[in-house]
Amino acid sequence: MLYIVGLGLSDERDITVKGLEAVKSSERVYLEAYTSILMVEKERLEEYYGKEVIIADREMVESNSDEILKDADNVNVSFLVVGDPYGATTHTDLVIRAHELGIQVKTIHNASIMNAVGATGLQLYNFGQTISMVFFTETWRPDSWYDRIKENSEIGLHTLCLLDIKVKEQSIENMARGRLIYEPPRYMTVNQAVEQLLEIEDNRQEKAYTADTLAVGISRVGSDDQVIKAGTLKQLLDVDFGKPLHSLVIVGHRLHPLEAEIMRESAADLEGLNLVLKRDYNIEK
Repeated sequence: MLYIVGLGLSDERDITVKGLEAVKSSERVYLEAYTSILMVEKERLEEYYGKEVIIADREMVESNSDEILKDADNVNVSFLVVGDPYGATTHTDLVIRAHELGIQVKTIHNASIMNAVGATGLQLYNFGQTISMVFFTETWRPDSWYDRIKENSEIGLHTLCLLDIKVKEQSIENMARGRLIYEPPRYMTVNQAVEQLLEIEDNRQEKAYTADTLAVGISRVGSDDQVIKAGTLKQLLDVDFGKPLHSLVIVGHRLHPLEAEIMRESAADLEGLNLVLKRDYNIEK
């Protein structure tokens, strides 16, 4: 049996009882370590689970999945995913490969940013398409996500922005030379995401959002030191959200008064927030 086990968002204790039972019954335990990260080291997982945890990087999962699936038709193997198992299409590919090999698969779900974003006070029913934002480079500044934000904005829905994670990535030079030398891990901050958003709006000029559009920045959701701050995109540029992981929500114009009330509790600048709520959303205190 292949168990695909969601770990939740924060630390080793976020695994479900059912997930922990699956891990303890497994001969091998893999931790997918490139689409997201937990806020603790793998040694903490090993101590809590009582099992060795093997790090599964992008290369292993996408190019060498048979290593993970070896003998899984005869023994239990657990594949651990931060958040919920199906937050990334890679994990669907692993399930398809397992089925092709006649291996049974059982999925054990958990919390992910896709539902924990409700901690902002914004109602999940009011979210539209989710987007992913990657780090810009000098020669590559993709903006395909802009159209998704614009579509959401046109019908008043919020946009969850998932921010880039670079783990075990090679430079173009090292890749071209075939050298297995990896760059230090990088995690996009809310501030960097806002800078890129404003740059693309300045280029496109289609008013999907502006510097005065309301947004909510969040970091380390589900942990004891999570941070949630609401304000305009311009205001969030100067907020320190601390350690990763960060996410960002662009607020749609169908904002409910109850959502606005909770945003006030986490305002980066309450006076400024109330001004924008009254002017652009017709919501008064």
